[in-house]
Amino acid sequence: MSLKASILSVASAVLLAGMATVAAHHAVSAEFDSAKPITFKGTIKRIEWTNPHIYTDVEVKEPDGALVVYRVEGAAPNTLFRQGWRKEDLKIGEPVTVNGIRAKAAGSLNVGQATITTADGRKVYGQGAGGGARGPAPQ
Repeated sequence: MSLKASILSVASAVLLAGMATVAAHHAVSAEFDSAKPITFKGTIKRIEWTNPHIYTDVEVKEPDGALVVYRVEGAAPNTLFRQGWRKEDLKIGEPVTVNGIRAKAAGSLNVGQATITTADGRKVYGQGAGGGARGPAPQ
């Protein structure tokens, strides 16, 4: 393969990889409906500190006794880290209150633009991917 063809091939691969990354990220309005606010209290069941967003699974006991697990989307790990949050700031089994907006898809239990408030009043991941998170409460 000639040098020119090799350079063109590498440049094309880099361009395609960049386009896939951009296409993979979405606007909040693409998945969530700002006209569907939701607030609930529950217990943290799982925390995924992964790119491109943090996800916190919160189990809620419905009035009929059924257990439902909401998947709460937060900002990117690097964004939260720069704002002072660490993976250990929320604990499995910890009671929390979540304020956010529901997903557009019927039946989806995804929640975006969320603020998770702990029992001691700390607000974690404020405003989801919107970047309004605040660091941990002073000790």
